[in-house]
Amino acid sequence: MGPRFDKNCESFLWYLNCSTIEEQQFGMVCTDVGHTKIKPNSFYPPNINAHPVPFRSIADGRILSEFQIGYFTFGEGTFETETGKYKVTPGSMVLILPGVRHRSLPTYEIGWHEYWVGFKGDYFSRLINEGILSKHSVFFEANPSSYIVSTYNQIFNEIITQRSMYQLRACSGILSLIAELLKHKQENMEQLDHCQQIVEKAKKHMDLNLYNTVDLPCIAGDLGISLSYFNKIFKTYTSLTPYQYYINTKITAAKSLLEHDNMTVKETAYQLGFEDQYYFSRLFKNKTGICPKNWKRQACCLLLPTNVPSVT
Repeated sequence: MGPRFDKNCESFLWYLNCSTIEEQQFGMVCTDVGHTKIKPNSFYPPNINAHPVPFRSIADGRILSEFQIGYFTFGEGTFETETGKYKVTPGSMVLILPGVRHRSLPTYEIGWHEYWVGFKGDYFSRLINEGILSKHSVFFEANPSSYIVSTYNQIFNEIITQRSMYQLRACSGILSLIAELLKHKQENMEQLDHCQQIVEKAKKHMDLNLYNTVDLPCIAGDLGISLSYFNKIFKTYTSLTPYQYYINTKITAAKSLLEHDNMTVKETAYQLGFEDQYYFSRLFKNKTGICPKNWKRQACCLLLPTNVPSVT
């Protein structure tokens, strides 16, 4: 299909008749390009018949035989694949892989401005085989970037003018976009590593102060983060808030202390930093389903030595 422009320059798309010779020679080829401004309260996609049939399905999602990289500079919406559903905001980048069902949809009342480029070839397939590109890493928060927009415009220009070796020139822009994806993937991994370190340091601090009390705002301050961010990343990695983790750890320690004959419920509570024995008992029952006194009774019965007949 040839190029299509609208009179207000709010959309442009071009599906190319790609040369098999070029694809075999370079291992890569650009297959389609475009950008579209979706106005608020507009249906998506506009001019659906301007797209080849495999590119039209929105309700059930699309499965393409090519790669695509999309970038959003305005608006909001959703991008969904088999690995998750993501909120699209200005600066979001998405990677669409061959054979993977996906669906994108702008928020009806807001719309968005999207850029995309499609491509295929053995070179890109090797990136999947080597784990450099993966269906588990398809959404990136790249933030608004004039460099990314200019890269798309460079690709568009090569496709429109079709100078000598235009496919290779266009693919150089595609490689630049892939480099942007990999850069943000690496930054995300580094951020995750940093967050994991924060969680482990916090857990170690709470474990060391198991028999005292801890001040969670002070822990967050020592880690150089706000209390709200501390709570957020801790729950992300453990499914518990820092307070829940600390209390659960105390209750686990209480179970062990109560197994000793000479340790009363009151002594156990005080040793673990609970000034109120009755609050400790209610908390223990809430977490275990049994009061500490009964837990101690059952534990002690299980620990009693069995009577062994004497040998005569």
